[in-house]
Amino acid sequence: MNINWFTVIAQVINFFILVWLMKHFLYKPVLNAINEREKKIEAQLADAETKKTEAAKEQADFKQKYDQFDLERKGLMEKAVTDTNDECKKLMEKARNEADILHSQQDNSWKEKQENLNREIAQKTQKEVFAISRKALTELASVSLEEQTVNLFMRRLNELNVEDKKKFIAIFKEDANPILVQSAFALPPKQQTDIQQSVNGMLRTDAQFQFRIAPAIISGIELSANGFKLSWSISDYLNDLQKSIEDMIRERSKPGPEKNVVPETK
Repeated sequence: MNINWFTVIAQVINFFILVWLMKHFLYKPVLNAINEREKKIEAQLADAETKKTEAAKEQADFKQKYDQFDLERKGLMEKAVTDTNDECKKLMEKARNEADILHSQQDNSWKEKQENLNREIAQKTQKEVFAISRKALTELASVSLEEQTVNLFMRRLNELNVEDKKKFIAIFKEDANPILVQSAFALPPKQQTDIQQSVNGMLRTDAQFQFRIAPAIISGIELSANGFKLSWSISDYLNDLQKSIEDMIRERSKPGPEKNVVPETK
């Protein structure tokens, strides 16, 4: 069998030409496409890792802010309790001082009555202090101080009796000025909207409101319009206690019939 070397050489040349053409026009573009795809995948993985890192950082920031908020809330609660206790102590001290002044001004015939009065004041003050502490702590527990204050104010607003509602509506019709809402803290927009909707529902009209921060209102909120006033604050409880003690001292200090004198106990 004779070998045609010309044909063999031609086929070898054709083969190399074919290999070169495939490498240049097919294999190389495919490799380039694969490289580009790998680069895109690597970029996407890097981007995903970056986003993962950012998400972890945001989560850590959120947890830090939440812990800070919880710490501030607890601080406000503790401050409210401390302020209440301090105010109660001042009222008790004032009541004792007034009792001592009355005691010094009376003669010997009033000594026994004054001692009984002091015991009654101490007992009443003790009961009122514990009642105020329980009521304030119960109403302020489990939620933030500001949110619970607004909730209690809204409840008092919604529970107005018929006479007070009529009075408020009549005053509103007489006065075109905006309804003033003062609070010891800045009210969030949602709470402002809730108050507006509740009042507008009572008035059956769209009233104008003015919201203002008043630090003098101890942890409370106050609504006023042309002399009408509705409020809730911790200081309300303290004022009630002070008024009760002052009324008791004033009543017991008046000279009167023997029936007002507490008989001696043996």
